[in-house]
Amino acid sequence: MHDIRAIRDNPAAFDAALSRRGISPVSSEILALDEARRAKILAAETAQADANKAAKEVGAAKGRGDEAEFERLRALVAEKKSQIAALNDEAKAQDAALTTMLMGIPNLPDEAIPDGEDEDDNVEINRAGAPRNFSFTPVEHYDIPGIRPGMDFETAAKLSGSRFVLLSGAVARLHRALAQFMLDTHVDEHGLTETITPVLVREEMMYGTGQLPKFGDDSYQTTNGWWLIPTAEVTLTNIVNNVTIEESYLPRRYVAHTQCFRSEAGSAGRDTSGMLRQHQFEKVEMVSVTKPEDSAAEHLAMTKRAETILDKLGLPYRTVVLCTGDLGAGMRKTHDIEVWLPGQNTYREIASISVAGDYQARRMNARYKPAEGGKPEYVHTLNGSGLAVGRTLIAVVENGQQEDGSVQLPEVLHPYLGGKTQITADGQLA
Repeated sequence: MHDIRAIRDNPAAFDAALSRRGISPVSSEILALDEARRAKILAAETAQADANKAAKEVGAAKGRGDEAEFERLRALVAEKKSQIAALNDEAKAQDAALTTMLMGIPNLPDEAIPDGEDEDDNVEINRAGAPRNFSFTPVEHYDIPGIRPGMDFETAAKLSGSRFVLLSGAVARLHRALAQFMLDTHVDEHGLTETITPVLVREEMMYGTGQLPKFGDDSYQTTNGWWLIPTAEVTLTNIVNNVTIEESYLPRRYVAHTQCFRSEAGSAGRDTSGMLRQHQFEKVEMVSVTKPEDSAAEHLAMTKRAETILDKLGLPYRTVVLCTGDLGAGMRKTHDIEVWLPGQNTYREIASISVAGDYQARRMNARYKPAEGGKPEYVHTLNGSGLAVGRTLIAVVENGQQEDGSVQLPEVLHPYLGGKTQITADGQLA
C-alpha cells in the first residue's frame, strides 16, 4: 500500500516510478478521490462546529422565553446532525474507495533495478559452480531409473488430479532430509528463528502481504473463508500485523518449513511434466523485519543465506536481479536464484529473495518505536525461499545422476540419510 502523503507531495515522481512497470499515470485519479474525501471531512467538521454553536444557543433562547428562536435553533441542530451523518458516510465510502485503489497499485520499483519487459531483461549478478560434463545424455528427474520407483504421478492423479505427486521410499526420505538440512543451516549457522506456523489463514492476512485483492485466483480458499497459504511469507510476515514494536526488537529473522498451495492460475501448459510446478509443495521460507535503513543490507544477507544452501549441496547456480517487467507486484527489488538442471540443459528458478520496503507494513499497520523517541515508523519486510524443497530435490537428483541409473547424493546430506550416499538404480538408499 502506498503513502498518500508522498503522492500528494510528488505525484509526478509516483507516476514516473509506476511507468517503469508499464502502468499509466494514476496520481490524478488518486488525488481527485483524496481531495473529495478531505472536502467531505472538512464539511462534516464545519457542520459539527455549527451544530455545537447552535446547541449552546438553544438553552439561552429557552431561558429568555424566545420560543420562535428556540424552535429554529433546535431544528438547525437536528438538520446539522443529519448533514454530519451523511457527510461522514460519504467520507467513509470515499476513504474505502481510496484504500482499495491504493492497495491495488503495485509497489514502486527500486531505482537501482534494471528496466525491462520480461525475464530476458534480468541481469546476472553472481554465478557459482560449473555445470557437470556428462559422459552420457542426462535426463529429467522423473526419467532417472533410480528415482522412478519413488515418484508416482499416476497414483497422485487418482487421489487429487494433475500437478500432484506421491513420493515414497528413498525419494521421500531425500525430500525430508533436504528440508531438515535447510532448517538446520538457517538456524544453526544463520541465526534465524525456527517457526512452525498454520497453513490456513484469515483473509486479512492475505491482504496484509499483498496476495489479495489482486491475486486471489492464484490461491485456494476454503468454504468457511480461510485461505491456504501460497508460502509461509504470509504467516511469518503477518506476525507483526497491527503491532508496534520497540526498535531494540529489530531485526527479526524467521524461518519456517511448510506445505504451500498454489492454483497455478494462468500457467496451463507450463512445466506439466514432473514435479517442477505443483499445486501442493513444500518450501523453507525466510522472512526478515527490519528498520528502513537496514533493509538493503538485509536483502543481500538473505540472498547469501539462500546461496549458501546451494553451495553446500554443490549445485551450480546463478543469481539475477529482476527487471521492472519481471518484478512481483508487491516487491521493490528481487534476486532470483536459478539452479542448473542438466535434464533441461538450463537454469531454473529455485529461490526468490525480495524486499517489499514499507509496502506490506502499511497494509498490515506494522510499525516500530524509535529508541530516541518520536512517532512510530513503518518497518520494512523482506522474504525469500531458503529453498523450495521439491525443486532442490530435482536439482540434486538431476545433477547427481549416473549412467547406470543411480544417483550420487551430496556429502552434506549423508548424515541426514543414516550415512547412505546414493540412490541405487532400483530406487534404494545405499
